[in-house]
Amino acid sequence: MTAADPTGGAGPGPEVVTVGESMVVLGPDPTGPLDRADRLGVSVGGAESNVACALAALGHRTAWVSRVGDDPFGRRVRRHVAATGVDTSLVTVDPTAPTGVYLKDPTPDGTAVHYYRSGSAASRLHPGVLDEPALAGARLLHLSGVTAALSPSCADLVRRAVTDRPLPAARVTFDVNHRARLWPAATAAPVLRGLADAADVVLVGLDEAHTLWGVTGPTAVRDLLPGPELVVVKDAAVGATALPRDAAAVFVPALRVPVHEPVGAGDAFAAGLLSGLLRGLDLDRCLRLGHLCAAPALTVAGDTAPPPRRALADRLLALPAQDWASLDLVDAGLLPTPVTGRNGR
Repeated sequence: MTAADPTGGAGPGPEVVTVGESMVVLGPDPTGPLDRADRLGVSVGGAESNVACALAALGHRTAWVSRVGDDPFGRRVRRHVAATGVDTSLVTVDPTAPTGVYLKDPTPDGTAVHYYRSGSAASRLHPGVLDEPALAGARLLHLSGVTAALSPSCADLVRRAVTDRPLPAARVTFDVNHRARLWPAATAAPVLRGLADAADVVLVGLDEAHTLWGVTGPTAVRDLLPGPELVVVKDAAVGATALPRDAAAVFVPALRVPVHEPVGAGDAFAAGLLSGLLRGLDLDRCLRLGHLCAAPALTVAGDTAPPPRRALADRLLALPAQDWASLDLVDAGLLPTPVTGRNGR
């Protein structure tokens, strides 16, 4: 027996629907190795809800479909996502399964994560969650490979979304988002390739594409995934390449950002890119908007950071290429103060 979350949902139907698990995130405060922490900060994170929150901040009507436990963490997750303006009316509460939790372990070599999500409420998501009439007019349905790894019913949900198209008016976007702690590359590789090739828009990191499929460049990724109308390959601090099916590839270099922690930056990039597509921007500006949204997320300890305001983003999107490549984010007003980072980006 489940109950719908009573918060959110007022007004017209969503423009964007995201589906997936969000968890409570625990991390050392102040930042440092988890095994030496005396205090833990509490936040909320999850690939699809991160995208939903950022898209709502960018001005899009967004709904997040998920499942949480009937526990304090579940209430916190729902409250956090709803507070950003996301419609949470289709988040259900499971009285017998817990809300997932993950812990961050920052070290000089990067941030490791430790999941406590096996048997979580969200792992009970199923293909029927997309049959709600309120979702039928959405323009975009966003999913990720994380959901496909949670359980057989979650895998069926993602497979149905990309193949049967229960939201017929929506472009289906899919972030590969391979998580080795959820499933090994050998198991994930064929599943994620099939899901990605059936989607309309695909985002994938070049590093994960190499791990999963052995490919070494954006063109090779595109050759491996001929189905989507657009494949976007992210190469960390180098930049991102958009490869449409019937036009030339577009590359936009990454911005110079002092990285505090990269977790969540890929979701922010996805939100910026998808916002650009929804607005009908050209691919160069879509990629730029992805970078502009990722930059603040890279400088904070949490999974999310507010994206740039519309007026600032539009001004930076219009810069000549040479000015974009040399952009100082503090001087531009994107980052409020200089931030020193571990990875030099």
